[in-house]
Amino acid sequence: MGVIWGSSFLFMKVALEGVGFGQVAWSRLVLGGIVLGVIVLIMRPRIDGGPVLPRDPAVWLHFVVIAISGCVVPFLLFAWAEQYVSSSLASIYNAVTPITTAIMATAVFRVEKLARDQVLGVIIGVVGVVVIIGPWAYAAITGDLWGQFACLGSAISYGFTFGYTRRFLSGRPIAGATFAFINIGIGGVIMLLLTPIVAVGPVALDWPVTLSLIALGALGTGVVYIWNINVLRAWGPTNASTVTYVTPVVGVVLGVLVLGETFSWHEPVGALLVFLGILLTQKRLRVFAPPAPASIPSR
Repeated sequence: MGVIWGSSFLFMKVALEGVGFGQVAWSRLVLGGIVLGVIVLIMRPRIDGGPVLPRDPAVWLHFVVIAISGCVVPFLLFAWAEQYVSSSLASIYNAVTPITTAIMATAVFRVEKLARDQVLGVIIGVVGVVVIIGPWAYAAITGDLWGQFACLGSAISYGFTFGYTRRFLSGRPIAGATFAFINIGIGGVIMLLLTPIVAVGPVALDWPVTLSLIALGALGTGVVYIWNINVLRAWGPTNASTVTYVTPVVGVVLGVLVLGETFSWHEPVGALLVFLGILLTQKRLRVFAPPAPASIPSR
């Protein structure tokens, strides 16, 4: 998941050389929905002999919510942002997802509780985001700054989606492939409805652009989402979002080696603070001693 999603920032940057940002988001959702639809049609996955597709209308409404918050909105925001920021920087902002997930899962959906170390991790992660933005470097609102805000908006949207999925959907008996298909498929349908708004414009396809769009759709928005829901169910929303440990590393390496992107000093420093915050949030690093177990009175 980390390798494929890390590569997606490079693919978006390359695809933007031939199509608009709306067309990038449109292509990956429509292609991803088609790939997942074929997989479900062939496998017809079921849990405990139940139906392939859920029959409860409320379930479909929940899927509409996560299709919008976890696919349509962040895909549009990231693609728009990469017109102004590097693919490397966009992948670093994606690493903020565990921080926003912890906030959403605790404060909004109340499916997890944060210990003191985790609260400290969230605070350090937020400070890291401020350092990455580097507000001292801007005398006015610029495209680069708006692009960074768009990336941050995507991370917040992903955090909302992880928490919402855990709260309303992950416990339901829906096979992983079916879950991914409904999620991405509804996102693709929404994009088809928005075609006149987001997908109409000049197109200049060549092999790099075409292959990048196919990789974004078939892999980054197709197969990998089956893995994602299985990990989310097994580990919970905060732990599942740790895929962002790997994603920015892959994104930065590809951005630097393939596209020749560079950084200012504050961006990697802020990224290190974000990773420190993630380690604390994920309970992989401790500052405060865990509470001592209650003693059992002797008789």
